[in-house]
Amino acid sequence: MTNTSLLPINPSQFDYWKAHHLLTRAGFGGTPAQVQQLASLGLNQAVDLLLDYQELPAPPLKMSQFDSGIIRPYSQQERAVVTKARRNSDEAALSRIRQQRNEQRAQDRGQMRRIQAWWLKRIIETNRPTEEKMTLFWHGHFASSFRAVEDSYHMLMQNNLFRQHAVGNFKELAHAIIRDPAMIAYLNNNQNRRQAPNENLARELMELFTLGEGNAYSEKDIKEGARCLTGYTFDDDEFVFKDRNHDDEFKTVLGSRGRFDGHDFIELIFRRPEVSQYICFKLYKFFVQDVPQVPTRDIQTLIQRMAKELRSNNYEIKPVLRTLFRSQHFYDQSNLAAQIKSPIQLTVQAVRSLLRTVPAGVLPDLATACEMMGQGLFYPPTVQGWTGGRNWINTSTMFVRQNTLIYMLTGRRPDMYSWETSGLGKYDATHLIDHLRKSNGTLEPREAIRYLLRFTLGSEPQTERIETLQKFVASRGNRLSNDMIIGLLALIAAMPEYQLC
Repeated sequence: MTNTSLLPINPSQFDYWKAHHLLTRAGFGGTPAQVQQLASLGLNQAVDLLLDYQELPAPPLKMSQFDSGIIRPYSQQERAVVTKARRNSDEAALSRIRQQRNEQRAQDRGQMRRIQAWWLKRIIETNRPTEEKMTLFWHGHFASSFRAVEDSYHMLMQNNLFRQHAVGNFKELAHAIIRDPAMIAYLNNNQNRRQAPNENLARELMELFTLGEGNAYSEKDIKEGARCLTGYTFDDDEFVFKDRNHDDEFKTVLGSRGRFDGHDFIELIFRRPEVSQYICFKLYKFFVQDVPQVPTRDIQTLIQRMAKELRSNNYEIKPVLRTLFRSQHFYDQSNLAAQIKSPIQLTVQAVRSLLRTVPAGVLPDLATACEMMGQGLFYPPTVQGWTGGRNWINTSTMFVRQNTLIYMLTGRRPDMYSWETSGLGKYDATHLIDHLRKSNGTLEPREAIRYLLRFTLGSEPQTERIETLQKFVASRGNRLSNDMIIGLLALIAAMPEYQLC
């Protein structure tokens, strides 16, 4: 029977494997040495280390390395040229203007690829993994795609916004998102004027971002909410409130009447308890288990308790995660290796846990592989983000998932000849089991195999899995060389269980 208690586990129960589970779920996994270090801290300090990451140095953001001016509004002089060309039907001039804009968009697409690689590198290398895990969570929750935004710098600004609020205040982030240029462009709120309200942002705020579909609001509330958001737009990289486009008349939203604006709209939404229930349900799915839209009564009760704590902390996320990451339920056997890894989790966890060196030139390949597996950073498929769960797995994505792991282990892509190199270099896997060596330096194959299985699969391995790999090692001299360890990892990566964390 599943333990659904949010009370902390006994600190004496926090061992190596519970630290392994915590580091995998609250972050993206780690090496055996990192897991042991986390376990040695004890439960409370381990959780604090992950959540109170502000105490640790952060990788530099270096937004200046990217060009904010690739996509920019026309200057007054440029607008005059366009107006004159249209007035005179000067097709040659208009063609030059279109060509220039197309070149800018091509340049911006190239920058978006570089930003993808930059974020992937940050996720891989950061010593603040929960910060990046929550940045990824918000990216899927407040989903915006470069395909619609068409401004790579605005996507980078939004990414940094999510990072600033990673384990912070949900209500403050909701206030910020209605002023975010990428979100405004994505949901067309720059077209939202009092003469012709655009409902997109108001609808998704209620339906997908705060209350959940059909919860505690009506179509009338959406229409009135859209009026609240009239005039909320941006100019280049800055939020702008255009008073002349704002509807300042009385509105009735969620039962309240007043001359509301966007700030008031958010405040009115957050008066509803459904907000805390909805976001805690999504946090539970992200960190614990991908439960159905209508979970069991016990899980519903647990999520209600999380929601109550979120409200009592005025929508601060960190206290809720602290409770969750210390809880008996989080470490229950039913929640071990119970989630299908997202493509980012699959890729980054492999790099971080195996201690695989990834040169800068290889990062775009890994970002592309994640796209092929269904999760392109900065490219959520819809405003609903990534569905996740079983949707990550199909015949096409499984092929890429397995080949990506083989590539990282061996340095060889499926389309390469044996004499070609990829730039990854030789991988040294011996560090994974060095701590199992006896005082004379020898390794017991069964013990090493069992450890490798549990370390990579996230739960106690089946006996038949151990025996199959043991026969494989025995048939090749029973020696755990580096090549043999890599071979074992390749076989483990092909197991269905490897897709879970």
